[in-house]
Amino acid sequence: MATTGMVPADAAPFALRQASGELAEGAAKLAGEIGSTGVEALLAQANRTAARKGAAGALGTMSPKPHEWYAFDAKDQETIDWYPQGLTGGEDSGEAGVPVFAVSWYFKPKAPVPERGIRVTFLSPSTLKYQHVLLVEAKPDGSYGPIDIHAGGIAWYGDLLYVADTKRGLRVFDVNNLLDLRTAQKDLGDDKRLGRHGGRFHAYGYRYVLPQSDFWRLATPSGAVFSFVAIDRSAGPDLLIAGEYDVDGPTGRAVRYELAGNKIGPARDCFQMGAAKIQGAVSQGGTWYLSQAFDADRNGRLLVTNGAKLSARPFPIGPEDLTVQGGRLWSVTEFKNRRVVFGVSL
Repeated sequence: MATTGMVPADAAPFALRQASGELAEGAAKLAGEIGSTGVEALLAQANRTAARKGAAGALGTMSPKPHEWYAFDAKDQETIDWYPQGLTGGEDSGEAGVPVFAVSWYFKPKAPVPERGIRVTFLSPSTLKYQHVLLVEAKPDGSYGPIDIHAGGIAWYGDLLYVADTKRGLRVFDVNNLLDLRTAQKDLGDDKRLGRHGGRFHAYGYRYVLPQSDFWRLATPSGAVFSFVAIDRSAGPDLLIAGEYDVDGPTGRAVRYELAGNKIGPARDCFQMGAAKIQGAVSQGGTWYLSQAFDADRNGRLLVTNGAKLSARPFPIGPEDLTVQGGRLWSVTEFKNRRVVFGVSL
């Protein structure tokens, strides 16, 4: 497969506008009725346990193997309804307070069932404990519902989680609104319902919900796509990176925005990535890292460039979004029984 390196492109199609609407009001209404918790407290009582260096089938023929990897538990390995996509971590945030990864998943069931939308998983690499949190859209009247998107990428900056919405832009979730249903009622409601019904809260059996609080939408219908997202803190100013998955050719683009607090600035630069099937991209200094995925039985590749050409390194099967944590490059894999968060050298 031909690779041509990062080629400058027009950033104008990726211009964003803030479109908060009633999202902040809805999130505040829900937070006023359901008590919030912090990421550290959530991890302290997390109800699932990852396996260090488990699900080794995700590595395929990769050699050398990753420095470290964490496998989700058997239930999350086996499900055909949920697929991990995005990855970020506490170092991206700068304010998480504890070592933590955050993974976005999207709901794609085989059977016709009510939409459950997207979720984020907070995973502690120290204890291996993790917890799923359902992401929801809240209304000012106190109701809430699912968010039916692919959630192909996630980036954590300050208190805000940015989640890629393929054709629209970036949805925003404030981790200060991490809500625990057990603060409002004794049980978790009906595990077959979502929202507020009969004065009680339901979240398909999830204990925690996180409502969307803001939205950065494409300023004009430009055809730009948001398939993944990442943070670059390697040299000021801090940057938010978003990019496009192109299944057929090398014309997918990656764009970088300057970040200032809770605001996304104008697009700073944009590049064609020079390779097809890119699932994640992050820059560090003058170097770009791109994850390239193929099918469920073929190893992906890590493409690296600090100039015009791309070089390839071994990568696991089904690699997705990228983040830099602890001086290493991390990604997550998506396929059944091959779902791991893994780290390699930069």
